[in-house]
Amino acid sequence: MAHFVQLDTNNLVIDVIVVANGVISNLPFPESEPVGVAFCQSLYGQDTIWKQTSYNSNFRKHFAGIDYTYSVDLDAFISPKPVGNPSWVLNPVTADWEPPIPMPTDGAYYWNEATVSWVEIPKPPYPSWTLQIYPLPSRWVAPVPYPSDGVPFGPNHYSWDEAGRQWILQPSSDENMDVP
Repeated sequence: MAHFVQLDTNNLVIDVIVVANGVISNLPFPESEPVGVAFCQSLYGQDTIWKQTSYNSNFRKHFAGIDYTYSVDLDAFISPKPVGNPSWVLNPVTADWEPPIPMPTDGAYYWNEATVSWVEIPKPPYPSWTLQIYPLPSRWVAPVPYPSDGVPFGPNHYSWDEAGRQWILQPSSDENMDVP
């Protein structure tokens, strides 16, 4: 199957259709494109604009979707710019949006547009804990809620037992205070 996208006059993708290989005479790209374009125009009108896109991204960098843009200069389909990331720039080689600072490779990070920087996601205090992103602020959460009768310090203080994956009541003493 071949995939074709309809473009508006600003090269914005407004539709994506599938054309049977028999319609394009099983021709490979780029020979298939003019045949497919003629077929699409016979269905949608001679004044419509069509480009072939590759489901496997074998040509034109990306499989185009609605709201992608076709760049004549790059002969590539470009995804919409990531929402909330005005600092990101288009890489003309890959046709991908990239942050102005490469992501470090020594851990897990998320992009903070307000500071235009990568923020490291700290390692969990225990392997069984998961990162709760929302509601903000993000925090690590145990698989079992902290007991409702406990406080982090003082009487009824609990510490996490990773082996048993449970909270254990601790005697209150200044030298034995774990923070959840």
